[in-house]
Amino acid sequence: MSTTPRGGSPVAATVALCFGGLTVALTQTLVIPIQSELPRLLGTSAANAAWVVTITLLAAAVTMPVAGRLADLFGKQRVLVVSAAILVAGLLVSALSDTLAPMLVGRALQGLAMGFIPVGISLLREITPPHMAGSAVAAMSATLGVGGAIGLPLSAWIVDVADWHALFWVATAAAAVILALTWLVVPHVHDGRPGRVDAVGAIGLAIGLVSLLVGISKATTWGWGDARTLGAIAAGLVVLVVWGVFELRQAEPLVDLRATAQRPVLMTNLAGIAIGFGMMAQSIVVPQLLQLPSATGYGLGQSLLAAGLWMAPAGLMMMLFAPASSKLIADIGPKATLMIGAAVLGSGYLVAFFLMGAPWQLLIASCVSSAGVGIGYAAMPTLIMDAVPPSEAASAVGLNALTRSLGTTLAAAVMGTLLTSNTNSFGAFELPSEGAFQLCFVAGAVAAFVGVAIASTIPHQRRARQTAAGEPQQAPAAAR
Repeated sequence: MSTTPRGGSPVAATVALCFGGLTVALTQTLVIPIQSELPRLLGTSAANAAWVVTITLLAAAVTMPVAGRLADLFGKQRVLVVSAAILVAGLLVSALSDTLAPMLVGRALQGLAMGFIPVGISLLREITPPHMAGSAVAAMSATLGVGGAIGLPLSAWIVDVADWHALFWVATAAAAVILALTWLVVPHVHDGRPGRVDAVGAIGLAIGLVSLLVGISKATTWGWGDARTLGAIAAGLVVLVVWGVFELRQAEPLVDLRATAQRPVLMTNLAGIAIGFGMMAQSIVVPQLLQLPSATGYGLGQSLLAAGLWMAPAGLMMMLFAPASSKLIADIGPKATLMIGAAVLGSGYLVAFFLMGAPWQLLIASCVSSAGVGIGYAAMPTLIMDAVPPSEAASAVGLNALTRSLGTTLAAAVMGTLLTSNTNSFGAFELPSEGAFQLCFVAGAVAAFVGVAIASTIPHQRRARQTAAGEPQQAPAAAR
């Protein structure tokens, strides 16, 4: 039977985990402001420098379901501490780097730390009392979007006033604080269970995901019809199918595909891909439109720092709407809340389609879209955790985070293709046309409303979770 945690403050633990999630997510966009300068800074080619961003994405995608499985086996707080330590190490390596190889090592380690967010979300339900569990999960879920949104203006400001290495030194200091807080403030609960790590399954998942995501992320550069793109995507899908057959035959799989195939979990994960696509689209398109020269007739002529500042309120909007999401989940259920969030996200893109003539107009559109993300992102882990046993919560939430990552990767590739295939000549340069930006906003809206349609098929569930003995779980697990 579960009992309330002894010692420690649930509020302090929640703040520590949310701060940790914010910092981990921030590392995903940390280098975006200096991306065009990376070849010069690291003494390498533009193609090689692109891996500084890509390798973090790949490592994050692989680690989220693996970290969830490890958390279910060995305890969530332990995995959180290890993730925070990996983040510190990765940021420190990058801070000391002046060449490509160590920078890639550091950025890969930063991606491996992304398991912190889904594991933290699943732990919050165990260490917070029922009256604050919904708000805590909503706030932690929102950090996935907030960190990325805040990372752009923060990184642009740091680069504007200091050496680029300062990006990683500041983040290293924040990660060290997170490591200390996770060790001292977040309670360790007796939530581990006997079992083994499916190493073969982890390797197979890594190979399949890396191949698939490399194909998708490089499609804009290579071309969607290029043999390398098609080969990487096809190889990834084949490996993932073989991996799935292997996992179904394991007594203790890395990912319980039978549980994942349950309709509530499956449809939530599919909705996660669509909503992840919708979230990422604005992060790619709006900054480019803001920074495009005003002489084009539709560009808004903002500096990198100014564009980041125009985007910053959108990140705050996600966090502000987390409590609203918690209230909606309690009043009308997570399914309806997810549908509302996706609908608001899509409405933001429709606003952007008609209002893109001034920075303040894009600010309004971004805030509307971000409010939808804040609402929807909080509902997804709630739907997942209501559908799976507590012993599998971390791995299930990790898989849901992976589906959102797939959506953001696909969005980056599709938006890049739309912007580079519809251009106007501007001097010696080819710049995206006004129609290309409008097409991107339409694509974001379509993805979001597809998410609404998918979410509508999620069956209603009983909100009370069950223990292994079949009794309702009324309180968090005991802490050591």
